[in-house]
Amino acid sequence: MQYIIGVIVALLLIGGGAYYYFASPTTSAPATETPQDQAVTPGEQVQGQDVTVGEGEAAAPGSIVTLEYEGRFQDGTVFDSSASHGQPLTFQLGQPGIIPGFQIGVNGMKVGGERNIAIPPSLGYGGEDIKDPEGKVLIPANSTLIFSVKLLKVEAAPAYAGAVE
Repeated sequence: MQYIIGVIVALLLIGGGAYYYFASPTTSAPATETPQDQAVTPGEQVQGQDVTVGEGEAAAPGSIVTLEYEGRFQDGTVFDSSASHGQPLTFQLGQPGIIPGFQIGVNGMKVGGERNIAIPPSLGYGGEDIKDPEGKVLIPANSTLIFSVKLLKVEAAPAYAGAVE
């Protein structure tokens, strides 16, 4: 009788674990915070298509990435590019300051790779207009953003100054 109870308990634990594993969403993208006013709705996710697969080091959360990009709206209008700033964009993957969808789209790219990334509003700027200092709308609220990205360099993050060696 104890054997049967043990088998039943084991099956319940295995079944519960399997349910939890398969019912929870999984993703290979880095965990990033989405502002509370930009809740991601089911089915909205970053879509990426490699144009060229790189052969260098892969971008991973915590690494410093340098890339060239061009951002467009769905109608093809360019709203921003690294060329317009006169230099590539460099940032630490997974840190605040870059919209979550862009970071998700860059994650996993290899140096030399080129990728097109489509970012839904919930992982971009959401329901907020992005304006220049004069008040002109640069990116309208609820815009899907399309980026063409070329990864130039991946570096390890600098060592934490307070780290013990």
